[in-house]
Order: sequence, then C-alpha cells, then structure tokens
Amino acid sequence: MPTSLPQAYIIGLSGLLFIIAILVGRQLFKVRKNEVDLVKLEKEASINSESPAKLYELASVQLKKRLYPQATKSLKQALTKIKDEPDDAKAIIQNALGFSLAAQDNFKEAIIHYQKAIQAKDSYPVALNNLAFAKQKLLQQEEAYELYEKVLKIDPKNQTAKKQLDKIKKLRKNTSSNISYKKGF
Repeated sequence: MPTSLPQAYIIGLSGLLFIIAILVGRQLFKVRKNEVDLVKLEKEASINSESPAKLYELASVQLKKRLYPQATKSLKQALTKIKDEPDDAKAIIQNALGFSLAAQDNFKEAIIHYQKAIQAKDSYPVALNNLAFAKQKLLQQEEAYELYEKVLKIDPKNQTAKKQLDKIKKLRKNTSSNISYKKGF
C-alpha cells in the first residue's frame, strides 16, 4: 500500500521530532549529571579540603559549568595544598587556573600560571597553546607565533597550533599589504 504525501510528511516530521527529543534528552542528562557532581564535590571539598585532587575535580566541574570565579578559588586552594604531588599534577592545575583566569579576561595573570605550568612540564602542548592564545589577546603576535611553532615541534599534528599559525600569517600578510598600500599614496 503506497503512502500518500501527507502520510510521508507526518512520518518524516515524527522521525525528526524523535531525533530532536533524543538530543535534548541527552543534553538534559549531561547537565543534570554535572549539577549532581557539582553538589557532591562541593560537599566533599568542604569536608576534605586538604586534598588537591578533590579540589581540582571540583574546579573541573565548575569550569564545565562556567563558574570561573569559583573555579579560580578552588584551583588556588588546590595549589596551596600541593606538597608531594608529581610535576604533571602541578602543571595541570596551573594550566587550569590560567584557563579560568583567561575566561575572565585576566590574560596577564593567566600568562603567569601558564608559564608555571610549562616550568613544571616543559613539553605540555595544551599549556603552550593556551599561553600563545593569551599572548595573542595581549597583541603579542610574535611571541604567540613562536609558541605555536614550539607546539608543532612537540606535536606536529596539533590542529589548534596549525590554525592559529595560519591566522597569524594572514594577519601579517594583511598588515604588510596595508602598510605598502598606505606608502603608495
């Protein structure tokens, strides 16, 4: 039995609505999970505030929820609690703190923490990318370019560094063509 045009339309629309319902449901479950995790970690952190791992975990959820001032506070607290942790852990916390500060447009302080993360772990491409991005925001294009090149030496397939290098190259090209255009008159 062939389906008519209105039946096909209703079947197609029902299928589309079903797919949208699944996507919305998944997003709701994800948000709900983050909320539950946040509440649970806030309780644990207030009880067990001596653990830098718990404070970092709390800050990670706060960053996901875009609660940057709270994440900054949690990460600073975690840094004060670090004692015998490996350098990788220190680098990760410093990088996360830099990210939180950069998200609040505090790029100068973010740079300090990215540099500390790189001191703790010198071949840390994420921190190098973040440092280069902060330098770009402060209009330090040459330093950002060198940092992105350093990232590509560590990780030649790093897409973020490749895209940003291309962006800086285009900016250089446009700037130099604008300067030569102005000199012509």
